[in-house]
Amino acid sequence: MTDFIFMVKDSSYMFVTGPDVVKTVTNEVVTQEELGGAVTHTTKTSVADLALENDIEALLAARDFFDYLPLSNRHDVPERPTSDPYDRAEHSLDSIVPASANQPYDMHEVIAKTVDEGEFFEIQPKHAGNIICGFGRIEGRTVGIVANQPMVLAGVLDINSSKKAARFVRFCDAFSIPIVTFVDVPGFLPGTAQEHNGIIKHGAKLLFAYAEATVPKITVITRKAYGGAYDVMASKHLRGDLNYAWPTAEIAVMGAKGAVEIIFRGLSAEEQAVKTREYEDRFANPFVAASKGFIDEVIHPHSTRRRIALGLRKLKTKSLENPWKKHDNIPL
Repeated sequence: MTDFIFMVKDSSYMFVTGPDVVKTVTNEVVTQEELGGAVTHTTKTSVADLALENDIEALLAARDFFDYLPLSNRHDVPERPTSDPYDRAEHSLDSIVPASANQPYDMHEVIAKTVDEGEFFEIQPKHAGNIICGFGRIEGRTVGIVANQPMVLAGVLDINSSKKAARFVRFCDAFSIPIVTFVDVPGFLPGTAQEHNGIIKHGAKLLFAYAEATVPKITVITRKAYGGAYDVMASKHLRGDLNYAWPTAEIAVMGAKGAVEIIFRGLSAEEQAVKTREYEDRFANPFVAASKGFIDEVIHPHSTRRRIALGLRKLKTKSLENPWKKHDNIPL
């Protein structure tokens, strides 16, 4: 029931029934560590958020973490003095996205170059690595950051990443922490395992969380933003306040090759290649979405920090209330 749980490797355990009971009932032989140790809960189950090497590291991490949080849901987010200028230009971001759409890059680098002093406290780094969640600061004030990670499964959304991000977004909203979202998502992970385990319902948790959140929401699309996954990642349709895109952004229902194979099914491979290039020229840029109002502005990557800082200033007094209800009914 707690908001966040830190565990210590080889000394802290959680389970509903211990190894002895498991052995008696199911004949499975399992150790405490395998059944409910720190590594198990921070990689497989997502019950815990961080696995630390020893007690001292755990206490120091808790101290760092607590520094990002308001005292309660009635207090403002903490503000810390910073010498990092809000308008710092980070020109290395202009070339971080590879020329090939199939090549990955590390979204941690984008986050580190955007937040104050490069300080970022990641939550659940070992679970659902295709999405990054954590806390940073802009102009000394705490922000929650959600970002697709192209280095893991090409950044697709699946059941685990949807649940991880949805819980994080809801926490930020509960404590009035603004949310910054970096988007590079080629879609939802296809496959029978995902469908049979209810990706429709679990994906809806993230959609619900973003739609419900009343805190300031700023989104930056760095590269791919395809289909329903684009919609779910803090799009304008989910009441995003400021939605920016880099010139490398592609906002479409799906990638050019897949779209052409469906639309022009009867054509030869050569003709499909021509159509693919036409599709890319027409839709593989953010300007079509911007012309329809789904993107507020196409920005230079090096000015990302400045745009987010100015956006947060504008939204500092944002006040929005959802229609009254006894409680919401998130798809559990």
